Amino acid sequence: MTHVMAKGANISLTAAAVRAVLRWNAAAGAPDVDASALLLGPGGKVRSDADFVFYNQPRHPSGVVRHLPKQRVHGTEEIADTIEVDLAKLPVEIDRVVLAGSAEPGTFRGVGSLRVLLYDAGAAGGAEPLAEFPVREVEPVSALVCAELYRRDGGWKFRAVGQGYASGLGGLATDFGITVDEDEEEAAEPRPAPVQQPAPAPGAEGPATPVPPQPSRPPTVAPAAPPVPTAPATPPTPAPAVAAATPPPPANPPATGYGYPNSQPLPGYGYPNPQQPPPHQPTQPQAAYGYPQSMQPHPQPQPQATYGYPAAPQPQPQPPMPPAPPLDPNFAMPPQGPQFQPR
Repeated sequence: MTHVMAKGANISLTAAAVRAVLRWNAAAGAPDVDASALLLGPGGKVRSDADFVFYNQPRHPSGVVRHLPKQRVHGTEEIADTIEVDLAKLPVEIDRVVLAGSAEPGTFRGVGSLRVLLYDAGAAGGAEPLAEFPVREVEPVSALVCAELYRRDGGWKFRAVGQGYASGLGGLATDFGITVDEDEEEAAEPRPAPVQQPAPAPGAEGPATPVPPQPSRPPTVAPAAPPVPTAPATPPTPAPAVAAATPPPPANPPATGYGYPNSQPLPGYGYPNPQQPPPHQPTQPQAAYGYPQSMQPHPQPQPQATYGYPAAPQPQPQPPMPPAPPLDPNFAMPPQGPQFQPR
């Protein structure tokens, strides 16, 4: 049997775990609603920011309080946002769990058919809710304490609250000890859109199956191709001057005519006459504009090649020895020992 509760009423609970569902009519242009939970100690404050469970922090570190994804109620225009609480597993220092909601854009005045439904999380599917609290006569506020679960005489009770906060979710969280900058939080983290998933029909609602968030797959990045090693550029090796001036040996030994000097080689028997390379023509440097032509060293005669052998390289001239420094007229031999004195 479902207890339809008025504002301020409370009932005792025997369930070890409950599921609090915030439902409303998602009409066109109506604000969106988000459910949240705050775990409070004996002083009415949270122990740390981790005790605030909402859409950007959907699971308490202990795992006993969880925020489930939104669902669209099957066959209706209603949206359901759910908070699950394991009452039997809550730490002993937690005295109260506040069930809150926030609306954006706009206020709760624009939210139709807003109500809180409390289910036994361990009951079979299709079970009726334990309690229902229709939230009426709501002031134009954007944050609301809908209900709360609190300890009493060793057990747990459920109370219908319906208290609004004109300062919004930031003011509500601050009153319970949460450090929240609502403007920065809303700008940094956008609100999630409702998940369009079917939910059980009214009157036959069972325990909702939590939809685990799918981990985002990181983008696949193709590995960069390794750089192709390039051989260092090798400067061209200049050819020796002697080798350039010396013609290569002929393919066939030159033949001499009878009584003639060895000036023009005759073709060998059965072989064509080898082609002789043109004589090397040294280039003369041009005089610079306005300056006389620099004196060039007299070309040295190149040695003639011996028959069948290349010319031997000529020794390179050595630089002259530097002149010896003049003797110091004041130079004197150092004192000598007795073994060097004349006797």
